[in-house]
Amino acid sequence: MIYIFEYIAPAILLLAILISAIRILKEYERGVIFFLGRFQKVKGPGLIIVIPVIQKMVRVDLRVVTYDIPTQDVISRDNVTVHVSAVLYFRVVDSERAIIQVEHYFNATNQLAQTTLRSVLGQHDLDEMLSQRDKLNADIQSILDEQTASWGIKVTNVEIKHIDLNESMIRAIAKQAEAERERRAKIIHAEGELQASEKLLLAANVMSKNPQTLQLRYLQTLNDISSENASTIVFPLPMEILNAFSKDMPVKGEEEQ
Repeated sequence: MIYIFEYIAPAILLLAILISAIRILKEYERGVIFFLGRFQKVKGPGLIIVIPVIQKMVRVDLRVVTYDIPTQDVISRDNVTVHVSAVLYFRVVDSERAIIQVEHYFNATNQLAQTTLRSVLGQHDLDEMLSQRDKLNADIQSILDEQTASWGIKVTNVEIKHIDLNESMIRAIAKQAEAERERRAKIIHAEGELQASEKLLLAANVMSKNPQTLQLRYLQTLNDISSENASTIVFPLPMEILNAFSKDMPVKGEEEQ
């Protein structure tokens, strides 16, 4: 019995060591292997063996990580305080650098995203923040991707979700928009008046050169009046007739003589 125990105990110990040495990595995982504290290689996916005590493995997830950047207080270039929130998408492309070059790459990327968001938005006016979101997203993504490249991180996208303003600023923007609409309406009205005056001047010049057009205008006006149920009828009298009558009529002083 004692001999049997002497054989079973080492076998159980060896089996336990073998089981503890087996690691299974999924398709989206990689294992960074350290041998006596020094980097050895990156393994996975699938079944790998890690020698206990001598080797150590750190798992790395290669899937895209979605992180909600907390609301940041940003002062724009025109000294307007806004509350901005965004979402960050990134993934690990180099497992070795993500583990060796930076401690806790997830937290480091998040902190860098918050400071970059405040820095980039602070260089723009409020109008640019509201109207050029795509450009701002691209600028933030480019800066983050460049700074995290040495960590083995790829920033795939950055999206600004909300830009919140206080009530007084919302009212000020509404007043500004209303003033802009009134300005455009006045400009359009003035342009219409200018075009109408130019057309009237052109028509007057044409009629002065060709008196028959004035007669045609008289006839058109009579036609318009006759088509309506009006009790008053106006007959236009050419100025030539009035001039002829004025020439034939004697002056009052001459009649008394």
